[in-house]
Parts: sequence; structure tokens; C-alpha cells
Amino acid sequence: MKRQALVPVLLLPLLLLAAPPASAGPYTTVQITPTSGASPFPAGCGLTSGGGTVFLNSEVEPWVDVSPVNPDIIAGIWQQDRWSNGGSRGNAAAISFNGGATWDPTVFPNVSECTGGSFQRATDPWLSFSPNGDLHVMHLVLDITPPPGRPGGFGRNGMMVQKVTAAQLADGAIDDSEWSDPILLVVDDQGDLHDKNSLTADPLDSNFVYAVWDFLDFPTGALLNPENVFGNGTKGATLFARTSDGGASWSAPTVLYNPGGNNQTIGNQIVVDDSGILFNFFNEILSFRNDDGGVRFDFNLSMKFSPDRGATWLPHGRPVRIAKMTPRGVTIPDGDDNAGGPVRTGDVIPDVAVDPNNGNLYAVWQDARFSGGSHETVAFTQSTDGGQTWSTPIRVNQTPDAGPLSNRQAFNPSVHVTDDGTVGVTYDDFRNNAPGGGTDTDFWLAHCHGGCANPASWAGNENHVDGSFDLQDAPVARGFFLGDYMGLDNVGNAFGALFTQTSPADPSSEYYATIAP
Repeated sequence: MKRQALVPVLLLPLLLLAAPPASAGPYTTVQITPTSGASPFPAGCGLTSGGGTVFLNSEVEPWVDVSPVNPDIIAGIWQQDRWSNGGSRGNAAAISFNGGATWDPTVFPNVSECTGGSFQRATDPWLSFSPNGDLHVMHLVLDITPPPGRPGGFGRNGMMVQKVTAAQLADGAIDDSEWSDPILLVVDDQGDLHDKNSLTADPLDSNFVYAVWDFLDFPTGALLNPENVFGNGTKGATLFARTSDGGASWSAPTVLYNPGGNNQTIGNQIVVDDSGILFNFFNEILSFRNDDGGVRFDFNLSMKFSPDRGATWLPHGRPVRIAKMTPRGVTIPDGDDNAGGPVRTGDVIPDVAVDPNNGNLYAVWQDARFSGGSHETVAFTQSTDGGQTWSTPIRVNQTPDAGPLSNRQAFNPSVHVTDDGTVGVTYDDFRNNAPGGGTDTDFWLAHCHGGCANPASWAGNENHVDGSFDLQDAPVARGFFLGDYMGLDNVGNAFGALFTQTSPADPSSEYYATIAP
């Protein structure tokens, strides 16, 4: 394991524990961040500005990807040391060179203050492998203090990308100094916010990598709560940038879609099908719709596509609106002293996947429609004709319809497809929660081997990954917080999940599980 002097604490080996499974099942789980070890950042960095509470040694909001060149190389990324009022001390990562059995930690030079950068904090980590094995990463970087005259707005913020090459990974180790100098795609210092980014390397051409995010343009002088995705008069267009030379340079951001005043997008994510068509999915939040009876706060799983690697996006004008999203929010279950208190989840963030063999498209999101509005479950829809038509949304989480309604909440779904076409959806729920003494939370993978638009194809097809953990040990950021998303990929016909759990000794840690359904 190669290290540089930038972050000397990483000279210590990462604590790797094989956690026993909580129930029988063909999977293995490895903890890839320590339960009680020190943060990888130097002591004292990034602690003096912006207010809020920092949860040292916490890791939240992971993403994962597997190298198409060598499936033994798996990369995971997350927020390190989460703040209560926005972002973290920096994004951190680990790379496995043996299929997930052990992990080599790394941090990103010149991103946040804790790694030599000029921004106070970083958040919304994302990464993606190109078909040649190069690994690209993306960070939202931000300061907290807003500029004069913009109380309640945001400090300087922007989007940043970096990479490490397949050749640099070929020796089975990662040195922090091997990451490229970060490229700042965009920056704002007027109190507005670049937010909720994702990054997708084109699986058919290593020259192309795509970045999308939303830009929240707040009214001058608006008093906004930190991290609030809404605002009276807010505009929230989708911005798009790409590289066509493997990450050496990036295009200036362009507007992929502008929903207009008082509307916004969030959760933009691109997937690429087997013919090279780009599909950008997002939650289109329309604060007022004259075309739909004056509906307010209308949430839509929407999509635009590009046949030319992002040069143009179709349809012109309004996007394809696939399905309504009816988020309700997640709360601490009944029977606890904090019952009804907020749990922050990705309740407005969809996740999407594409089958690289046949182009089938899949989407999941949190939705209260299947419970009569009482609690959130996991909704699923699919398209088998290139996005032209979509199946009626169904519930796919297998949380039992028994016991208190508040124990039936399911959240933070991710979706992916294995090489043989098996569709998997991971999520957390409270089915095993007992009243008092915390909130027992469990991580699951439900899967479908065919006919996935039929709810019966999912029934009983579920793995219980690891055991229960107490959600109330997690960092607090507008609610107990594990992340707005979790990572899910595959190696052959097995799923690889990167997910957050808590322990009494540590606010939260990241775990990797190989699950063969």
C-alpha cells in the first residue's frame, strides 16, 4: 500500500473485519472503514468555519463501481466526517484489488481544506470506471458562509472532477499522489448552489465521461434553510458537462433541461444503453402545474435522452414523464422517545440502471402510494423498449405488512443488473425494530430473475445482509443520516453493495457485501 505524506494518519492500516451474516445466504460482508479508528484527515483541519456539528470518524453516502478491465478492482467512495449543516470535511475512498476481500484507503488531493484544497468541505461523492479501466471521480465542493446580502444562501461552491489511470492501478495499490489535479467544472460565489451531481463513464468509449447536476438559482435576498431543495421563486435547471478526451479536459457546462421558474430537477443520473444512447433520469419538481389542474409540489420521475453523446437532448421541451413520485418522508418509528423525528433519506432521489446486454431500463424510488400515504415503500418501473413505454409502478420491497405502520417504512433504494439479467434492489427498513432503546434498522437485497413488472416475481426473493443496527447512532443532518443514496454494482452474476451502517463506537461506517442471489 503506497502512501504520501499529505495525510500521515493513513500510514496506519485500515481495520478490516469480516462481519458474520445475520441469516443464511450466499454472501460475504467486509467492513471497509474502521469502527473506532481515526479519520483519515489531519487532526484539526476543516473545523473552524461554517458552524454546525461535525461527526468525526463518520462515513456516509457511498457509491461503488467495478472495473470492466479487471473485476477484482472495485472502487468505493463516500463522505468522510459529515457536518450537520452541509457537506463533510472531505470525500474519501477505498479500492479493493482482490474482489472486495480487502481495501486500500485513499483521499483526494487538493479538493477540500483537509487535503490541500481551497474549499472548506466536500459532498455528493461519485465515481465511474471507463471501459479502459481509468477511474473518474466527481465532488461537490463548497464553503458554508454565504456572501454579503444573501443570508440563508450558500457559500462558494462548485463541481470538481479527478481521475486515476488503469496503468496506475495495475500494480495493485493506490497512492494519493496518483490522482490527477482536480478540474473545477463550474463555481458560484453569489449564494446559489450547484447540487446533487452524478458521473457516468461511457461504457462503449473511454474518451467520453458525462457529468450532470442541478443548479439552484435562488431569488436575491431569499431566506433559505441550508440544504433546502425548494425555494419560492427558485429555478433549478439540469446542467451537463462532458469530456471527449478521457478526462484531460472538460466542456463548459450547458443547460440540459430548464423546467422554468419555481421548478427544479434533482437526482440527475445518466445511464448508457448497448446502442450508445444516453438516458438522463431525474426528479422533476414542479411547484405549480397549469397543465395538470394547478397541482402544487408535483414530483415526477422524468427522462431525456441523447443519441449523440450529449450533443443534443430529446425530446425538445418538456421531458418524458414516466411516473409520479409521491414521497412522504421517513421518521423514527413509534415507541421511541424520538418517535416521529426526522430521518433524512433520498426520498426525492431516484436510482436507475440499464441492462448492458439488451438495453432494458429500470428505476426505483421511495413512494407512499402503496401504503395509502401512511409510509414510504420502494417503487419500481421498467422499460423493455428503449424508454418508449414503462410498466405500471409496483412495490418491490418485501417489508412485511404486519406490526406498526411506522416499522414498515423502507428507504434509500438502489437498483442494478447482473450479467445474467437478474435485477436487484437494495434498501433499508425497520421491520425488526423493537420499541424503545434506539431504532433497529436492516439492509436488504430483493431480486427478480424475470418478469420484473409483476410483483409476484419479487416475492420471497430477498437477502438479509448483515444484522440490525441502530439508526440513531448515525450523524444528524436535518435528520438521522446514512446518505441520500447507497452503492450497488455487480461482478458477474453476483451483486456488490456498498452501504452505511452504524455502531455504538462510531457514528457510521461503510461495508461492502458480495451477494449471490
